[in-house]
Amino acid sequence: MIEVQHYTKRFGPHTAVGDLSFTVQPGAVFGLLGSNGAGKTTTIRALVGLTRPTSGTVRVQGFDVWREPLKAKAAFGYIPDRPYLYGKLTARELLRFVGQLYQVPDMESAIDRWLALFRLTDFGNELLETYSHGMKQKVAIISALLPDPPVLIVDEPMVGLDPHAARQVRELFRAHADRGRTVLLTTHSLPLAEAVCDRIVVLDRGKVLGEGTMEELRAQTGTAAGGVHGDSLERIFFRLLEEEQSEQQRQVAEKV
Repeated sequence: MIEVQHYTKRFGPHTAVGDLSFTVQPGAVFGLLGSNGAGKTTTIRALVGLTRPTSGTVRVQGFDVWREPLKAKAAFGYIPDRPYLYGKLTARELLRFVGQLYQVPDMESAIDRWLALFRLTDFGNELLETYSHGMKQKVAIISALLPDPPVLIVDEPMVGLDPHAARQVRELFRAHADRGRTVLLTTHSLPLAEAVCDRIVVLDRGKVLGEGTMEELRAQTGTAAGGVHGDSLERIFFRLLEEEQSEQQRQVAEKV
C-alpha cells in the first residue's frame, strides 16, 4: 500500500506539489499523469526517499519513508525514468547483487528466467556499459521485479523499449497488481495508463485536477457519452487541462 497525505514540496518560493493526498491499495495499478512540470517525478522521488517533503507524509507498506527509511525501502521496487546502472558490472553480476541484497530465494534460476523473458540471455555476461538504452531499461525493470516487492514504483517505464518489450512490461505490471501487489506509475503514454490503470490522478503544476476510475473521470468532465465505451483518457486529460486554464483566466479577470 502507498499512502500520501497532504504532501507538499517547495523549492524556494516555487511550490512543485501542493497538498497532494491519495492512497494506492494492494491489487491496484495507480496512474499519476500530467504534463512536464506537473509534479509527477517530484512525488515519485519523495516516495522512494530521494526528496524530503516540505510538509505532509508519504508511507509505503505503512512505513514513513523518512522516519523508517530502511523498512520502507525494503518494501518497494523502483524503476526510474533513466536506468543508472553500474557499467563495469555484467547484467548477471548486478542482478546477483540485488538478489543477495533482498535475499531472493533460488536466485540463479530466477535471474535466468528474467533474462530469458527479456531476450537478454546471450548478453547476461556482457558489461552493462556496452548495453543500449533499451537493454539497460530492461535490466532496471528486472532489478525492481526480481525481489517480487509488495510495492512497485515506476517513473516512465517505456522509454527506449521496443514494442515487444513494452507489451511485456505492461502485462507484467498488470499481473503484479493482480497478485495483490501495489503498482504506482507515471507515464506520458495515455493509452498505456488507460490500458493498465485502475485509478488515475491528473496533476497540473502540483495541483490535482481529477482523480478516479475512468468512469469517474468521464463523469467529472462530462465526457461519458462519447465513443462506444466512453471517451478516451486523452480527451478526458485535455478537458481537465482546458477547465483549469479557463478557471485561471476567470480568476485573473476578476482581479483586474
